[in-house]
Amino acid sequence: MKKIHFIGVALFCATVGYAQKPVQPTLGYRSVKTLKVNGLEFKDLNKNGKLDKYEDWRLPQEARIKDLISQMTLEEKIGFMIISTTRMAGDNVFQANAPRTEISSGFNEEDLIQPNNMFTRKPLAVPMMSSAGTTKGVMNFHLRHFILRANTSAKTMADWSNNLQALCETSRLGIPAIVASNPRNHVTVDASVGLSVGTTVFSKWPGELGMAAMRDLKLTREFAEIAAKEWASVGLRKGYMYMADLSTEPRWQRTEGTFGEDADLASNMIREIVLGFQGTKLNKNSVAMTTKHFPGGGPQEGGQDSHFDWGKYAHYPGGMFDYHVKPFKAAIDAGTSSIMPYYSAPKDKSMEAVGFSYNKAIIQDLLRKKLGFKGIINSDTGPIDMMPWGVENLTITERYKKALDAGVDIFSGGADPALLLETVKKGMVTEDRINESIAKLLKEKFDLGLFENPYVDVENAVKTVGNAEFQKKADLALRKSIVLLRNDEKLLPISKKADGSRTKVYFETYKESSGRGQAQTSAINVNKPTIQNPNIEFVSTKEEADVVLLWLIPSAGGLFSSGGQPIELSLSKNKVDVAHVNEILNAKPTILAINFTNPWVIGEIDKGKAKSILATFGTTQDALLDIVSGAFNPTGKMPFSIPVSEKAVQENKSDVPGYLEPNYALFKFGAGLSYK
Repeated sequence: MKKIHFIGVALFCATVGYAQKPVQPTLGYRSVKTLKVNGLEFKDLNKNGKLDKYEDWRLPQEARIKDLISQMTLEEKIGFMIISTTRMAGDNVFQANAPRTEISSGFNEEDLIQPNNMFTRKPLAVPMMSSAGTTKGVMNFHLRHFILRANTSAKTMADWSNNLQALCETSRLGIPAIVASNPRNHVTVDASVGLSVGTTVFSKWPGELGMAAMRDLKLTREFAEIAAKEWASVGLRKGYMYMADLSTEPRWQRTEGTFGEDADLASNMIREIVLGFQGTKLNKNSVAMTTKHFPGGGPQEGGQDSHFDWGKYAHYPGGMFDYHVKPFKAAIDAGTSSIMPYYSAPKDKSMEAVGFSYNKAIIQDLLRKKLGFKGIINSDTGPIDMMPWGVENLTITERYKKALDAGVDIFSGGADPALLLETVKKGMVTEDRINESIAKLLKEKFDLGLFENPYVDVENAVKTVGNAEFQKKADLALRKSIVLLRNDEKLLPISKKADGSRTKVYFETYKESSGRGQAQTSAINVNKPTIQNPNIEFVSTKEEADVVLLWLIPSAGGLFSSGGQPIELSLSKNKVDVAHVNEILNAKPTILAINFTNPWVIGEIDKGKAKSILATFGTTQDALLDIVSGAFNPTGKMPFSIPVSEKAVQENKSDVPGYLEPNYALFKFGAGLSYK
């Protein structure tokens, strides 16, 4: 392996034609030669032995971008407009029933959840993301944008990133790559491909709903700053995240990735997230954000998702379209680098009934002109050939033309740019239009400093990712994310018995296994934690217990298990044995904790029996026990409303938050008690 060369910082030189003395940036390179001009050094990326404008870091970006575009062939430009899933040897990312290298997804054993195998879905349900071999993608297809979905060690990712950049450096113009990822820092139940990477080596924080439940914007900003350091250290410089969508339709199967149902809270969260990952402007330490899914994917008809034909429509029965746009305004104001439209077609007479990536009124008129967004429009994965809602009758080249006319800059889901190239060569789209997108995409790379140094320090990556200092902050967040909903008989926090002896606690977690190909094991897991607590003794059976702690992990089965059937939120419909739960509630004083990935209907077990209820949104056993034992005072607040019944869910207007719906909520948005 060749050594990465770095040219030092802080060389100063007066240079004719520049307003001030330029500061020598750190240059990272492996194979190209450097050019010395007036004591300064530059990379000869196109290997022509002279300093081109795009190689001259002293020049304004506009001049560098214009020069590079002038040197790119049409084929190189078209490859630049594809963002492709990339692969690592042995990752098995798209093979059914095959484990990935060093992978677990969903909650790990410490979190009391069995990994949810994301690759055992119905064959036609998972978006079939194509992937070229990395060398072929870079050298033949001219790809420079990649999505890394593999889940492996920090060292492996950093080494791989450096090898990718070294390959790009050998290409004709030496244009570096940018690597994106879905979220990697959250405890989550549904870690399906395209939603989340699941449990990783990165610092472990609450799920997005739990982050919102904290109501701590300072800690949210700290999370984003910490995650950005971890990501950048391994070469991940672009996030396919976060969701500014609002969970106003309680049945929507992507609720877990949102910040809840309230537009103001989601706006505040998105602002802190963008500023934390990117800084006040993109720089060499930033991770560029892709805020999704414009103009808000929450109000799906029937709660069905637009990955599927049966869920292709978004609708606004409550007339609250603008409410869903509000968090995107916050993202734009914070400087988000990219925005991703959703697949959905609007079921609204005032809008063309085509997917939002094809919708000129949504992208050009609303997003560009009215909201003033000047960044990158990144299509979701596969609207051209997998989810072409509203344009099914158009050819592939006609779909590309319509999406480009609407304003899309980069297309996700494919690897071969041939048909996009054909669209331009046929004259359906001008090269000037292509150049507009290339300029935006290049600006992001220049802003991130990738042309000067795309390489990472592998040793630093190993020290940075998931370090103890970062996890200490994350542990605080995991505790702050838990919501105390009810404590009628003051079972919480657990204290000693009247005779001074410790209270005997039977701790059971309940989650039915899900996913084809998984071994069927008991849904019941009896836990005897080793924590030292003067008030609690954990026992092996509920019969010997004074109090039962029961943690339920309902699951709808994952987004890509959908078959289009009506969605129900009752616990019995979401892998919970209600009879078993009620048996426990009737037998012993019970503290009931429920993990919410959707606003479950809990009426089957909440007929006055559950006197103590906690809500979790992706957290750890240790965090839950700190709440139960009183080591941490609960402060969390609900990020959405919990519906009182299935009837309330069915009558809910999909674009209206539950707290505004009459007779809807058992617990409203913002509900949450504390011990003090």
